[in-house]
Amino acid sequence: MSGDSTRGSITKEVYGNTTGLKASALRMAERLYRRRVAPAQVISPEMASFMCQVSAETGRQLGVLLDRRGQPDHVIIGDARKLWLPDIGRLRAGLGRLRGLRLIHTHLSGEPLSSDDLNDLSLLRLDLVAAVSLTSGGQAGQIQIAHLLPENAERRLWTLLPPAPVRDLELDFLELVGSLEEEFARASRARVAPGDRGKDRALIVHVRTRETPRPEAAALSELRELCRTAGVHVLDVLVQRRDRLDPRYVVGRGKLEEMVQRANQLGAEVLIFDPDLSPGQARAISDRTELKVIDRTMLILDIFALRAKSRDGKLQVELAQLSYRLPRLGEMTTLMSRLTGGIGGRGPGETKLEINRRRARERIARLEAQIRLLSKRRGQRRALRQRRGLPVVSIIGYTNAGKSTLLNQLTSSHELVEDKLFATLDPTSRKLRFPREREIILTDTVGFIHDLPEELVNAFRATLEEVIEADLLVHLVDVADHDFADKIKAVEQIISELGVAQTSRLLVFNKKDLLAPDELELRTRASGGLCISATDAESTRPLLQAMEERLWRESLDPPSRSSSPDVAS
Repeated sequence: MSGDSTRGSITKEVYGNTTGLKASALRMAERLYRRRVAPAQVISPEMASFMCQVSAETGRQLGVLLDRRGQPDHVIIGDARKLWLPDIGRLRAGLGRLRGLRLIHTHLSGEPLSSDDLNDLSLLRLDLVAAVSLTSGGQAGQIQIAHLLPENAERRLWTLLPPAPVRDLELDFLELVGSLEEEFARASRARVAPGDRGKDRALIVHVRTRETPRPEAAALSELRELCRTAGVHVLDVLVQRRDRLDPRYVVGRGKLEEMVQRANQLGAEVLIFDPDLSPGQARAISDRTELKVIDRTMLILDIFALRAKSRDGKLQVELAQLSYRLPRLGEMTTLMSRLTGGIGGRGPGETKLEINRRRARERIARLEAQIRLLSKRRGQRRALRQRRGLPVVSIIGYTNAGKSTLLNQLTSSHELVEDKLFATLDPTSRKLRFPREREIILTDTVGFIHDLPEELVNAFRATLEEVIEADLLVHLVDVADHDFADKIKAVEQIISELGVAQTSRLLVFNKKDLLAPDELELRTRASGGLCISATDAESTRPLLQAMEERLWRESLDPPSRSSSPDVAS
């Protein structure tokens, strides 16, 4: 345990490889705690000489971590080639801040700073790292210094200063570290647009194996959109391709170090992983990086927490959050402290992170009972509609396909419309009257997404009953999306999992106004679906006709178009 020797008799510990060390040599190393350097000095010639003397006697590297007052914080003994640094705690908070500690250590053979030295500099965000070489007589020779660099065009993480004799070193340490922190803070601010200030700053980490089903570009584009919807500013994206995921860290050790180094350089606070993490992986990565770690499922849960406005929606979000976190409570002792507030810790269920398993299960049971009651009430409303002979049509589709815009257009409503994922969370139902004095209930539902988290499917099953009980499903597709065919398959899979694959469906391509006619024809020719623009009332008339024909085809004249417009029924 380290402390200030000027304040009483706190024991000073020498860390590292002390096995087999003579008692006299250990006492010499302990005496380093009683030495000081001037705050502006990297190291004094006297301290450097003393360290070289101990190294010459022991045949081992000797290191000291100095704080900005020039006081030794840790003294470390290594072997002839390297040091093993102790746990030096969490990084100080603050935009652009460095660790507040500098590592000075000896090199017995005059070798330059090693890759381990530079990795320690970057991973621990040290003020600087320096190696003092021993002369043939065991004296302090030259010193080589490296310090971190702010973001730059060459993506260099650090710079090496030319070696210089220790006694001739004139570098002003405080001036250097002050200017570095100013540059780091300025570079961090420059990366953030005015509208993104105050948002969580994140790195996306996308890991692919042979089993990863989606194309890389599509998966990353969607993850970026999820981050934008959640109010996260993405600083960079790191991708690794592996035969299989690392069981502990998901990524390899080298990529993990690169990830931390890049996060340090850019000032990132959050790592967002795709694919999802196990509880043990989340904790291991968080412990190793000292950053907040979330995965895609937690990001989606966070978006749902932001979007939940009604009592029904808040209950369902809380249930989903608790269901996701319950099996992770045992692993999240350390992680939870990094998830309070901000991305991954918002919403009605955020205070439940600290409850024990028993109380969590009790809360889940109460939520499930309340949601069953809500489901029963919805069932009663559906039964009333059925007695009145009102068919139900549900607009389904991938998130951000334009479902709310279409509902507003067809029913002259004014529901919230945003160019974000999951803008609609609570289902909205409106009456729609056809020219033949027929009425239906038109329902806008929550959007679907690839690999919809199981916790959300279970929690929102009461809401999804509007889909399950529908007489007709209008499957709305954003035809301007390059990944639209893959998203059609994702929606079809979810429909199948909900047990409504046999429900009559209309395939409708939205946003046709964003494509040239020949491109629109190329994309929709094989499907036979309708093409509309939900913002153009005239273009939706064929859809209204198709809906009416599908619901009452037996009582109408034979339709002029195909009697089977649903290509996916």
